[in-house]
Amino acid sequence: MTTSTRRTFLLGLGATGILAACDNSLNSSGSNVIDARVDRTLTELYANYPGTTQLRDKSVGQLVMPLVTEAGFGLGGSYGRGALRVGGVTVDYYSAAQASFGLQIGAQQYAHVLFFMTNEALQEFRSSPGWAAGADIEYAISNRGEEVSAETTTSFSPVIGVVFGQAGLRAGATIEGTKYTRIIP
Repeated sequence: MTTSTRRTFLLGLGATGILAACDNSLNSSGSNVIDARVDRTLTELYANYPGTTQLRDKSVGQLVMPLVTEAGFGLGGSYGRGALRVGGVTVDYYSAAQASFGLQIGAQQYAHVLFFMTNEALQEFRSSPGWAAGADIEYAISNRGEEVSAETTTSFSPVIGVVFGQAGLRAGATIEGTKYTRIIP
């Protein structure tokens, strides 16, 4: 094993250890805190991006991550907690974690919502032990805050992601490669 391969392996192992240290259970008031944050996040989303109400109305469920913190200096990662809502009611709680390696420096916080546009996509998400966001997610709002209407995206993508509320010193939040895991109550 070469030195660079060992270094890469050790850095990857370190990132995995850091993310594994994140507790994935809810304490007695955890669900109330998450639900309150989800409510505020959805209110902000629909007020600042009114076109997303069309996505809400056409979707069969939404995964809301009110606060994801991302940081990196060569090796990076992100973590957040949120709730899955179906019919406006929380049905499960999830964590989102992502590890990254490469040219990066800085930190940021953002919110994101995944709109499940088909029952099949929602069922696949709920039945998997750890669902990873991939390139098949269409982003409805870019970093520049462009608006979108549901008609232009719902016929093409079973899952539509909206990333917003970015604050920090790192540009370009993405949820591709993020792993979502059900939080154990």
